[in-house]
This record gives sequence, C-alpha cells and structure tokens, in this order.
Amino acid sequence: MRYTEVAINDASQLLFGTAPKPLELPGGLTIGGGRVYPELNFTLPAMSITEETWPKVLGIYRETASDALARAERLHSGGVVLEFESLPDMTRRPEWAIEICAVLLEEIEAARDRGLVAALRVTPNDNREMKRPPRMRSGELLDATLATFDGCAELGAELLSIESTGGKELHDSALMMADLPQVLFALGVLGVRDMEFLWAKIVAIAEKHGVVAAGDTACGFANTAMVLAEQNMIPRVFAAVVRAVSAVRSLVAYEVGALGPGKDCGYENPILKAITGLPMSMEGKSAACAHSSPLGNVAAATCDLWSNESVQHLRLLGGWAPSCFLEVLEYDTRLMNVALADGPEAALQLRDWLVASDAALDPQAYILAPESVLTIARAIVGERTHYDSARAAAGAALTLLEEGGAQGLVAVSEREAPWLEMMRVQLDELPDDEDEFIEQQMARADAGAWRPEEYDL
Repeated sequence: MRYTEVAINDASQLLFGTAPKPLELPGGLTIGGGRVYPELNFTLPAMSITEETWPKVLGIYRETASDALARAERLHSGGVVLEFESLPDMTRRPEWAIEICAVLLEEIEAARDRGLVAALRVTPNDNREMKRPPRMRSGELLDATLATFDGCAELGAELLSIESTGGKELHDSALMMADLPQVLFALGVLGVRDMEFLWAKIVAIAEKHGVVAAGDTACGFANTAMVLAEQNMIPRVFAAVVRAVSAVRSLVAYEVGALGPGKDCGYENPILKAITGLPMSMEGKSAACAHSSPLGNVAAATCDLWSNESVQHLRLLGGWAPSCFLEVLEYDTRLMNVALADGPEAALQLRDWLVASDAALDPQAYILAPESVLTIARAIVGERTHYDSARAAAGAALTLLEEGGAQGLVAVSEREAPWLEMMRVQLDELPDDEDEFIEQQMARADAGAWRPEEYDL
C-alpha cells in the first residue's frame, strides 16, 4: 500500500502523546491515545558473551528489568515499555535471545501482577550486514534473525522492531563522499526493496502470533550521518537532507503492514507519524548516554513513547544506570502528560517551546519542526514511486534549508552554505526515469561492495 495523502495535515495536530490511529496493546497500554510513556532500552556492560558467561548475562537482564520496573512503580508510573535489542551474538544464536525475552516477560508479568502496566519491544539485530558483501535474502544470518523474531513473538513479546540494513553497504561510502545520488540509490531503491522483502516476513510472524509488527529505523543511515556531522566529517545540511530521504525507506514498513510505534532511534519518525497517523517512539536529550545529537528537545515534540536509546547496566550513585534513566524518562513524560491534561493550548505551548529551543540552531533540528515535517511528508506522498518520493523529500528539505537560512530561521554556516547549491545541482541533474537512474548508479557503485541480485537488480 502506497500512502497518497498525509494523515495529519495541520501542524497543530502533530503533537506528543496523540496519534490519529492509537495502538492498543493487550497488556493495557494505549500508545498515542493522549499520554506519553517512557520506553527504557538497556544493554550489558562490556563483557564477553559465551557459554561460560551466559548465566551471568541472564542474571544481568533479569536484575536490570526487575530494578527498573520497581523504580517505575515507586514513581507512580502510568505505564512503561521495555525494549530488548539483541546483540549480534544473541541473534546469531536465536535460543539465547529467546531466553532473554522469556526472562524479561517474566519480570513484566510480575510487575503487572503488582499493578504496573508494561509491555516489551523486541528488536533483533540485523546480522545480515556482518558479512560483506551481504546476502540479504537468504542464508544463515537471515534465518537466525527471523527465528529470533518468531521465538520472541511466540512467547508474547508485544512489539517487534528491527534496525534493518539493506543498502547500507553502499550508503556508508556515499555518506563519506557526500554523494547525494548514491544516498538516494541506497535509501530510495536498495533500502526500499529490502524493506519490502524483510517486513513482509516480520508482519507475517506478528500476525501468526497475534503480536504487533511495530516499525523500523534508518539508524544505520541517517543517524550515522548525524554522528558524522557532529564530528565535522560531513556537512550538517547534508545530514539533514539524508534524514528527510530516510523517511521514504522507513515508511515501507508501514506500507507493508507495520502498526507502530516506530522505533526510538528513527528521528525520521515525525515524518512517518504525519503520513501514517500511527504512534511513534522518539529519543533526544535523555539519550545522551548513547550519543550526542542536536535534536535533544525537538525530538520530544511529537513522541508517543520517549526513550533513552540504550544504556549499559552499570552502577551509578543513583543506582543501576537503566533505572536512573527510567526515572529521567518518567519525569520527562510526566511533564508532557500534565501539559496534555491541561488542554490543547498548554500542550501546544510546551511542544512549541521544545521545538523553538532546538530548531534554529541546527539544520537537522530545523527539518523536524512540525511545519517542516509536514512539508516533507506532503512531498513524499505526492509521488508515484519510491524513487520519486526520495527525490521529492530531498528537494523539500533543501528548499526548507535554503529559505530558512535566507530568512535567518536556521543557522547555516558560511562553510556549509555552498553545499546547498551543490546538492541542488546534483538533484536537478537526476533523471526522471527510475530505470535510467538505477542504471547510472549501478555503474557508479563499488561492484565488490554489494550483490545486485539481493535487490532484484
């Protein structure tokens, strides 16, 4: 299914805690139904994962979940989502990831018995990129990833997500070269085709077990661009355009049948929320434990779940680090929920403060302001093919930055201003015909880095 119109056409309706199509989970959470919930993501401290250390690994996950859920209860939380992102070793051996899932579900069920509303999101690692050039549509790495989904869904993990990597083998070099046509090829052609393949399988698993196919994220693409921009390795304006284009790729999960909430590290999620009307998870300032970003507050403006990205199980002065970050998330969401309860005017005021505190300072934040989001969303749904949508998203982002910079609405450095013109020239020179574009970009791509047949090319 291709979206042909946006679900949210008024910027005032693009708001935290509220989605046109709320998601009701069997465990009692309604996401996007007028309340924001914390989503806690945690991982192991630096350690080896072996047969010998496995009992300790299980113990850490149990202790982390138990302590964090107890902290949520003490804070009178109205509900919480735990996210388990399986590490590569765990996805390589699905029985390990499934065993951790069982432990987390046991702790969640115990917390439910005590009155806490909670749910579990499981995000298997996409191990297909571990061998280069990757095999995307067959092989033991794909089989293990799908087996992890199936086993966790059978146990009752309510939300299924992944940070899929189709096209990343070309996108990484395209980023380093600031090569916009190759970015469009990796995201708008290869990434789209891989998402269609992979998410058909994830949706089928979810439907088989009566759980929810939630959503994907362009973390390996647009977040990589963001981190490189933070390190002054690529222009911030380029990273902003990559973010807009990445929405076309991530949207495919919902076209295939995902129901949200989109995964937290997808900063493109506000665009997807505007298009689909489905709830989305976001991360920002409370994810500083995992990475720095220029999107600390603006990311919260449209969230339905509010996440910390990921934090290791380490002892801090305030307790175990995941529980400390659960507390931070709980207080963040408590403020948003009080604003929502106070009425539309109060909620919009808080949203606008969140946006205004970031949007003028960085091009990547500026394109996530609600009006900018709607501009990009409308451009995406107005096109016939994914390639056309990718070009349109890039063009919309460029126009926003060109006009916003000229009007003093967003800081575009003197050093980066020429990149807007260079990207505009690159975009204008692209052919209208997708087949011609694919032929051009295949000729330019590193033949040893990828397998065209894995994308039906």
